[in-house]
Amino acid sequence: MPQPRRGRGSRLASTRVASTSLPRAVPVFPRRAGRRASLLSHAQRLTPRRHSSELVPAEPELRPDFRSGKWLREPASGDFGDLRQRLLAGMGTRHRIYDQEELVIPYASDSDSGSVDLQLSDLEGIKKDSSSTDLTVLDLEIPDIPEFSQESFTDSLRNLNRGSPLSQTSVERLVQSIQEVFRGKLKGEQAKLKFLRSLSSLSQTLLYDETTESFIHRHIADIVYILNVLVQEEPLNYLSSPVLQEVLVTITEFRQTFQAFSDMLQSFVMKDPHLEKFDTIFKHMEPWLQSAKNHERKRATATMAQVLKCLSRHLSLKLPLQFQRLGHLVALMALLCGDPVKEVAEEAAEGTHYLLHITLRLKYITHDKENHQSLKRALKKCRELLDRYSIKRFYRYPSKIAQVFEVFLSSTELCQFVMTTLDSLKNLPYPHSQQTAGELLITLVKNAESRFEKVPEIIGVICARLSIISQPKVRQQVINTVSLFISRPKYTDIVLSHLLCHPVPYDRHLAELWRTLEVELPSTTWILWRLLRKLQKCHNVLTQEKMAYVAVSVTNALYEVFMGNKLRAATFRLFPQLLMTLLIQIHHSIGLTMSDISIPRGLYAEQEMSTDIIPLSFAMQATKTLLLRTMCWQEFNIMEKNNGWTLLKGDCHLQGVFLLANALLERNHLLAHRILYLLVPLLNRGNKKHKLTAAAFFVELLQSPVARRLPSMYSTARLKDWLCYGNNAFRILALRGLFNLLRHKEMGENIKNLLPCLLDSLCEADERIVLLTIQILLQLVQKMDFTTLAAMMRTLFSLFGDLRPDVHRFSMTLFGASIKSVKHTHKKNAEKQVLESLVPLLLYSQDENDAIAQESRQVLTICAQFLKWKLPQEVYCEDPLYIKPDEVETICNFFGKKCQGKINILAQTLMYSKNAKLPIRRAAVLFVGLLSKFMDRSELRIRGTEWIENVLKDLLQDPEPSLRLIASQALFRVQRVELEPEQTVCWLRKLLGCLPT
Repeated sequence: MPQPRRGRGSRLASTRVASTSLPRAVPVFPRRAGRRASLLSHAQRLTPRRHSSELVPAEPELRPDFRSGKWLREPASGDFGDLRQRLLAGMGTRHRIYDQEELVIPYASDSDSGSVDLQLSDLEGIKKDSSSTDLTVLDLEIPDIPEFSQESFTDSLRNLNRGSPLSQTSVERLVQSIQEVFRGKLKGEQAKLKFLRSLSSLSQTLLYDETTESFIHRHIADIVYILNVLVQEEPLNYLSSPVLQEVLVTITEFRQTFQAFSDMLQSFVMKDPHLEKFDTIFKHMEPWLQSAKNHERKRATATMAQVLKCLSRHLSLKLPLQFQRLGHLVALMALLCGDPVKEVAEEAAEGTHYLLHITLRLKYITHDKENHQSLKRALKKCRELLDRYSIKRFYRYPSKIAQVFEVFLSSTELCQFVMTTLDSLKNLPYPHSQQTAGELLITLVKNAESRFEKVPEIIGVICARLSIISQPKVRQQVINTVSLFISRPKYTDIVLSHLLCHPVPYDRHLAELWRTLEVELPSTTWILWRLLRKLQKCHNVLTQEKMAYVAVSVTNALYEVFMGNKLRAATFRLFPQLLMTLLIQIHHSIGLTMSDISIPRGLYAEQEMSTDIIPLSFAMQATKTLLLRTMCWQEFNIMEKNNGWTLLKGDCHLQGVFLLANALLERNHLLAHRILYLLVPLLNRGNKKHKLTAAAFFVELLQSPVARRLPSMYSTARLKDWLCYGNNAFRILALRGLFNLLRHKEMGENIKNLLPCLLDSLCEADERIVLLTIQILLQLVQKMDFTTLAAMMRTLFSLFGDLRPDVHRFSMTLFGASIKSVKHTHKKNAEKQVLESLVPLLLYSQDENDAIAQESRQVLTICAQFLKWKLPQEVYCEDPLYIKPDEVETICNFFGKKCQGKINILAQTLMYSKNAKLPIRRAAVLFVGLLSKFMDRSELRIRGTEWIENVLKDLLQDPEPSLRLIASQALFRVQRVELEPEQTVCWLRKLLGCLPT
């Protein structure tokens, strides 16, 4: 190894000083604060100037044949000896700067300085040459090359100590150790590593130690020379070499000695111009390219541009060509092209120029034959773009880089580009930089939206970055990126699934994303429909222990979409589906808390879960907002005034559904009709709650004239199935639907066939079923045959006195209507049934329920008209009869005489003396006592009065005093009637005995 020039300065021993992963922070110390400005100015003097030939004396250009590899394989004493002399000549003083290009660019073609050559024939020549020389290695037996271990390399950096500043003694030892190498003592790997580590440690003290600064700048040529020699001595492509790893670390540490840093990196590339080597360099350069400090970013960008230039001229085309981070590099260079520092942007634009050279060669060599035409089209598109935008002026149009490179990048590289751009949003220090990132993002996704693979990861990063994007325009650009992805059918479900996996209620950033989605009109319906389908699928599950979290998340998302109103056209178009699905979600959410929801693990932290959050609230607010956004203001008002929202979210949910359906039918019949047609197929889907809510809305809409157009299989046949085979809830809905259909006269005949089922429903225990059945039968009573009518009258008679007041009352109403419906030819057959109803109707006219009492008198009048009787006026007395004994006697006299020989009204009246209601018992006992006075004595004599007296004697023990008094009076009257026949016989005997014989 040649002897380097001996340096000046203190003699110091070697000590290894540690460092963490790159970039390494530069320590600043108070005692050096005064020197910092001068030091930085000195560093600025080290900034590269590619064309500053006035600073360097003209020298003959060194042009070895780099393509043949001759320079790389010559011994260190050859060209590198000359290189050393050139370095020494160019650095005669401490601050002299040497020309970077003379050192690192031994060969360059004329085309490199101009625009990119996009002729396919030229690229084919490259591929032909590479296949005839370098590519022949594919046919040979290639020995295993030790794999470069990035993990071990990084660990070695992290194990370095970044403690307090080095002492003066330590610095002197390091200087002494390095000077020993200058004298030629560098043999073996351990010695090399010791030198490199000492040099790296010494570079840490540049900012606060004047001795170190002086020493480094006086010996910079020696250091560059030795580092170049070390690179050349290592085996080609042997990236796992510890020496090469340490060289790269040392190079990175010399960032205040910028020119040397740049030179050494280029030398590194020339030693092994493979993409794997460049990938390693890029990993170490990346932190500096993204530095928040302008001067660091400026130097790193300039260095990267030179390295890319060097690589573009000497790129090795041996297969396999491996560069895993092309998309990442393109994105980073594009971001730098939009840097607010003009020098950074210009350097990045030039570096991008060379990067395009590299990309074109790489893509042409590695493309498949099947994609040859695709590559030609990409080249044509690229040429068209470059005709409009000069590649050397990319810094003015950074977003155009995305357009140029997009045609060549693979789907994986496109994802790298997007992810790098998104990641940069948290690092970029200037608002202008954020704007550049937003423009790059939207441009790339717009032009290549169908070629991405890692869309969920991209959406995840976007959601995470929204909170740190301060500019409204950039926020909208990022959100528009989501809009572009979500509008593509290929990605819609993927994007939706990721967006829905966030805690509810959504934070303000995610809520803004949902509200400001910008989607072209044809895609709005598709997106809203896919969102709706996710909710509908949850309702199709027949049995589930817990509600799916996606159901709650979708409901929250729908609310935010309605609030933003960006998908308004789709909202109107899908209004029927949206309304019904939300009503069904309300039904499912009643009574649930978040503990009843199957929440994905890790979605909520324990402290973030609020007990105030309930699934029902999301469904309710989405439903209300839907009505308001679709201008259903009157329907909203009807719901509010009639307590409809309370009904919807409680046990009377179906009543709320009825109210909303009627409101729509009344105020917006067109929307109601659309919902009716939607519900026809929907009634057979989903679980119980799904079917109940849909059926409730459906039966209310049967009032509409449009219902007449429905085939019977979708109307009466379906209602019959519910009525005969459904549970009580569906039977109620069936009866409600039948009642609504009867509004249409032509539907009566079809419903008449359901009379047997309807008559059976009169005996149901559920009051609602009985009442609805009575309402339907009131509409059909005129169309019944006498057999059906008589059967119905017998059933209704059994409901007289039912403990359910409304059932009691309306059964009498239907009974009266039935009597009116009896035809003249059947009157004789119905007479007995009418006579049997007289006493109950008369007694129930004294009911404590005024409505029942009034209905009893009206039906009693109908019966009298049927029998052609004229009732005494006392029957219509509204006062209690027990306080008017004279009126009672008149009534009993009338009915006793009219019913004599036709019906035993005394026995019938006595049965009601045990009625649960006091007014009925009291009236019955009063009537028994007075009716006995007008009964047929012969009948009483035959049967006796003992059975009457026993009942009355029991009533003497009743707790009600008035009843005991009336019972005692009635008992006296009955006993008196029993004694009167014997006294009459005795009187006749005496009379006959007195007569002459």
